[in-house]
Order: sequence, then C-alpha cells, then structure tokens
Amino acid sequence: MPQPTPPPPWDAPKRPDPSDPRKILYTVTADAMVAVDFGPRFGHRDRTRPPGPYRRLFAVPGARAFTLGNLLARLPMGMFGISAVVMIAGTRGSYALAGAVTATGLAATAVVAPWTARLVDRYGQARIAVPATAIAALGSLALLLCVHYEAPAWTLFASYAATATTPNTGGMSRARWAHLLKGDDDALHTSNSFEQAADELCFMLGPVLAAFFCSAFFPEAGTLVGAGLLLTGVLLFAAQRSTEPPVHARVLTGSPLRAPGIPPLLAGCLAMGAVFGSMEVVTIAFADTEGHRAAAGVILALQAAGSCAAGLLFGGLRPTGPAAHRLPWCVAAMTALLTLPLLAAARTDSLPLLALALLISGMATAPTMITTMTLVQQRTPEGHLNEGMTLAVTGLLAGIACGSAVGGWTVERVSPTAGFGVPVTAAATALMICLAWRPAVHAEGA
Repeated sequence: MPQPTPPPPWDAPKRPDPSDPRKILYTVTADAMVAVDFGPRFGHRDRTRPPGPYRRLFAVPGARAFTLGNLLARLPMGMFGISAVVMIAGTRGSYALAGAVTATGLAATAVVAPWTARLVDRYGQARIAVPATAIAALGSLALLLCVHYEAPAWTLFASYAATATTPNTGGMSRARWAHLLKGDDDALHTSNSFEQAADELCFMLGPVLAAFFCSAFFPEAGTLVGAGLLLTGVLLFAAQRSTEPPVHARVLTGSPLRAPGIPPLLAGCLAMGAVFGSMEVVTIAFADTEGHRAAAGVILALQAAGSCAAGLLFGGLRPTGPAAHRLPWCVAAMTALLTLPLLAAARTDSLPLLALALLISGMATAPTMITTMTLVQQRTPEGHLNEGMTLAVTGLLAGIACGSAVGGWTVERVSPTAGFGVPVTAAATALMICLAWRPAVHAEGA
C-alpha cells in the first residue's frame, strides 16, 4: 500500500509554489527548465533568534538615552583624584599636600553623599542632582583657580571639600533600572551587571584620560575636562524625565542603616573597599621597586579589564537561587583568586606575571559587587533606594581609604611583596562577615 510522504526536515528549503504571490522567474537551459525563486529564503539561517539579555535590556524605552548621559557623568569619577594630585603636586611640589587634599575630599564625600542621596529619594533626581552637580563643578573650578593663582593651602582643602556634593550617578542609574524592571529579576540582574561593568570601565579609562590631559595640555586640564563632563552628563541624564523613578515625599520607614541585613552588607563593602585600596598602593610600590613605576597604571587597568569582562559575562547568565546564598561563594572565589598576585610577587619578580595574575583575580570582583548591589536593592526600604546604594558606595570609599593606609604602611615597614597579603586578608575578612551573616539570612528565608 502507498506510504505517506514524510514531512521535509525543518531546515529544508521550500519548493517554489506557483500559487505563491511571490515572483518566480522561469527560464530554459539547453535541456531543462529552471525556476528561480526571488522570495525570502527559508532554512536554519532564517530562524528568528531571541534577543540577548543586553539587547532586551536596552529595548526598554528611554534606557539608551539615560545610560548615555550617566556614562558621561560617571567617567570623571576616575579622573578627579588623579587630576587633583597631578595638578597640586606639579604646582606646589608636594605629594603630601596633594594626598591630604584628596583625602579630605574623600572624607567629606563619605559624610555628605548619603544626605544628598536622601534628598534625591525625597525630591527627585532632576531637582537635586542638577544643583548638587553645579556646586561640585564650582568646587572643582575653585580648586583649579586656587592652585593656579597660588592661594593659601587651606583654600585647596575648602574647595575640594565642596565637590562632596557630587551625586552618586551610578546609584541613580541603578535606581532607574529598578523602577523600569520592577518584578523582572533576570533583567534586573543584567542591568546590575552592566552597571558594574560600566563602573570598572570608567575607573579604568578615567585615570588614563586624566594623565593624558594633564600631561598633553596643562596641569589643570584634567580637572577642567572632568568638571565639564560631569555637568554635561548630569544635565543629559536629568533631562530624561520619562524614566525617572517617582519621588517619595512622605516615607514612613526609617534609615536604611536600621534595615535588616543592611549593616552586614555595609561592613562587607568596607572590607571589599580595603581590597581595592590596598591593591592599588601595593601594585604601584611593587612596580616602583622593579624600576617600572609607569607600568603600574597599565597593570591596574588589566585588573579592571578582567572585572569588566567578567561583569558582562555574568550579566548574560541566569542566576539560580537567592542572591544572599550566592554572595559567600563569590567572596570566597575572590579571596582565592587574590592569592595569585601574592604568589606571583613572592615567587617571581616578573611584572608580566603579576599583570596576568591581576587580570585573573579581577574576574571575581564584578560578580561579587553585582551580587552585593542586588542584595542592597532587595534589603533597602521602599523610598530609600538611592540612599541605600550610596551608603554601600560610601562603605567602599571608606574601605579604599583604610586599605590604602594599611597597604602603604605594610609596604614601608615590611616589603612590597608582603603588601599583597593585605588585600587577601581584607577579602578573607569580607568572607567571614558573609559567613557570619548567612545563618540570619536563612532564618529570614531569603
């Protein structure tokens, strides 16, 4: 009996159908008639692939516009410190004065930034970020003029302290994503990954741009360009009102500092900041002892590049399980990988091997910070999101300052090689904080 004709494979091209409205051209060769189909091709190449996570992310209306402005505003964050040091040390001839001025600005930021973020939550990003940025830009210009016209040293401290009103642009961007992607945990994970990669990219390119402008033009050029980029970026960002989160003028909950789970997260941020601060100082000192101090910037940039790449890859994955359960594993991986620079410095004097070790160890940074920021978003009370994330950044900044001090002391009193043990110790401390906090997280059912 006749057998039914099996269906063609899914990727087999369709034969032209004369009744198809598409145009088919018939022609005759020497011994055959040929039909040429000018319609769309069918097959495995025409299957519509689902868009990737980042493509879906930036398909959100208004996302590209506010991201562009925020990146412009965030880039100077990696420029101001280096620019101030080069400008003050080059004009006044004192690195001690330059370091003291930048440390004063960092301390002022730690005090002022949470209050600025609270005002942003209460009155809106545009209403607070624009005037706060204008004050910070004026502070940078005042510092530039005081240095150029050789004003008394105290004016440098006062001018740079005024830059503490700079809003947490990265936190405001994350707040917009949290508002736009509310209820979509996978997309929110991708957005946090992108924001962390953007942070790493800005802190990688910022010092390079600052050094270029200060050396290629004049010592004040880095500060001048940074202030211009900051003001322009914030104005563009604030102009995107359609994606701005709603304000919470009457918030009933208290400060994020009293929210369950936030204090241990901030303590962990303090320890992780010590990792970054100590690694920067120790790497510069080690490269200096090897006679290649100029290579320290490139080596540290490789660490940021590894973190940036890992952040983008991590954002393309779909995480399993609660973020609170993933954080100890991320910190443990960071602690383990940070032993590689220590081993490279202790076993060899090779800067290329140290650079490779920092590149690999940096790959654990972004997943750790992404998971931390996700937990901060989850634990922060309603209406305090900018404040909660700014507190986390403040913890990182305080940790960077402490790590720089401890790393510098270890380098001078022991050796640059022993200094690489400081970031390992700081990461291990962060791990102990995570493990001590984990039982409470299980009790909450997170």
